[in-house]
Amino acid sequence: MNTITSYSFIIIAIGTSLLGIASSMVGVLAVNKGQSLVGDAVGHAALPGVILAFMLFETRNPGILILGAALTATAAYFLIEIVSSMTKVSSDAMLAIVLSGFFGGGLILKSYISGNPSYSPQLQAGLSNYIFGQAAYIMRNDVYYIAGISILTIFLIILFFKEFKVFIFDEEYAYMIGLNLKLLRVLLMFLMIMIIASGLKLVGAILISSFLIIPTITASLWTDKFKNNIVISSILTLCSTLTGTYLSSLMKGLSTGATIILIMGLLFIISSIISPKGILRRRYINV
Repeated sequence: MNTITSYSFIIIAIGTSLLGIASSMVGVLAVNKGQSLVGDAVGHAALPGVILAFMLFETRNPGILILGAALTATAAYFLIEIVSSMTKVSSDAMLAIVLSGFFGGGLILKSYISGNPSYSPQLQAGLSNYIFGQAAYIMRNDVYYIAGISILTIFLIILFFKEFKVFIFDEEYAYMIGLNLKLLRVLLMFLMIMIIASGLKLVGAILISSFLIIPTITASLWTDKFKNNIVISSILTLCSTLTGTYLSSLMKGLSTGATIILIMGLLFIISSIISPKGILRRRYINV
């Protein structure tokens, strides 16, 4: 059977493409707001939520696991904000503490259920995919959740595009013209957490932040304009997800999420050489 027309390729390609476009749009907002590392910490913090949701409800229903991931990710986000604002602990240090603490907790919970006879191996099969990601095992229901969250994310970013643009680049001016900064801050946090939670099974807690960061940084080598950054990063992500999904479907043993991120990395290297802000232009043309 032709790989491109196979059912599994189409399902995975739809899931990775929608997640990729939505995450790259959120990534542009987060990176330009200086929250790229927050996404990394929150991604790791989502793992214990997945395991706790499984332990409480004894189900692998993607909606329940996504909700569990979102709850611990939200707790981690507020922990970073509160401790950083109320103590002398720097935000960088808090990011490192939260990232390692929550992720370590998730691994302990995963080890606990692995050796506990109350949770049969059949029942907990596939939970390890939330650590490293394995798109090959996503089902139609997973894609429904990813599609729903991704479409909602894209819609909200388009709806609040002008407000986000002012909020990200000039928060003082945004306040002066009457924008609700608290609402925009919460909305950005909500979008970031939901995209991370929905993408865990595809990419894994360790690599999910790459979906937010790499396309944005690559696109910034080609343009300084905010709107163009969103468009270019979305196109780069779409190319990466489709190519990565195709290659991993073609060659057995290749992890889809890791392959996609590897292609994103290659596009970044190429862009850092030939783009308008790349090495060649800066070294030989502008001299």
